[in-house]
Amino acid sequence: MVGKRKSPERKCVITSEMKPKKELIRVVRNKEGEVFVDPTGKQNGRGAYLSKDLDVINQAEKTGALAKHLNTQVDASIYDELRMLVSGRNE
Repeated sequence: MVGKRKSPERKCVITSEMKPKKELIRVVRNKEGEVFVDPTGKQNGRGAYLSKDLDVINQAEKTGALAKHLNTQVDASIYDELRMLVSGRNE
């Protein structure tokens, strides 16, 4: 049986759109409480997904949606890293 495997979909925490996992950026909070960007999408911990869109990232920072989803403070450097990822990788 030859068929393309369906890629897993995840929901952007800002837009609530379902998108293939590859089109989203994952931010993770691990057991130690550290929050970081997970480009591989495979790190252990609670994850929240954001669309690769500057407006979405800016909105996430403004509304504090990531902090709510991850149940912890999200450092401003995380948003800077997300912006660099998005602007440096124009897809």
